[in-house]
Amino acid sequence: MSPSKRYQQIAADIARGITDGGYVPGTRLPGERDLAERLDVSRTTVREAMIALEIQGLVEARQGSGIYVRHAPPPVVDRELDVGAFELIEARRLFEGEAAALAATRIGPEAIGGLMTALASMERHDPATAEAMAADRDFHLRIAEATGNGVVRAAIERLWRVRERSPLCIHMFAQAHRQGVHPRADEHRRIAQAIATTDPVAARTAMHDHLDRVREDLLAATEPGRTAPALSG
Repeated sequence: MSPSKRYQQIAADIARGITDGGYVPGTRLPGERDLAERLDVSRTTVREAMIALEIQGLVEARQGSGIYVRHAPPPVVDRELDVGAFELIEARRLFEGEAAALAATRIGPEAIGGLMTALASMERHDPATAEAMAADRDFHLRIAEATGNGVVRAAIERLWRVRERSPLCIHMFAQAHRQGVHPRADEHRRIAQAIATTDPVAARTAMHDHLDRVREDLLAATEPGRTAPALSG
């Protein structure tokens, strides 16, 4: 079955080129920008395609050099690789931005207290720890709960499950984690304050700004061949 997503179509085309001999082992693939322009797609789409191929063992990233074809058996396309981190962030920006705005119009004192508790946990723990990441998840789901809309909460819970279960997402976020990308408490405090002061416009903007920063940090952290930590939480 043909992949339904653009990045997976690109990965499948390159995989066929490798197995058909069009890309010889040891060959350097075209650069990310060149491929993006040639295929009329974004850099993030090309990046996810390259990471999907890397997970399958078909290519490898060499620091400061680029992406090279490896000698590997014919690929098996895994539909579990269907969701990449950039696609997920795009969906989260859409749903969680509106959830934050809605929560700002409906949240009560008890829910504000819960949100601040999750924020305090993020601030108390080292951002690189599992505790801080668990608090990050809790913070976002508390906002979804504060909307008072079960469908909104279920949708956002599903997005977080994708983050935790999609092998491509797991791979990309783990790579970012190794590069020093962690939850930032200051951004979450801005979101919490906007919701607590019942300002839906500020809440939506703060959530959008936060997820835009996550996207940019992830784009930098997954640069092909990057190995040395260079980003701070």
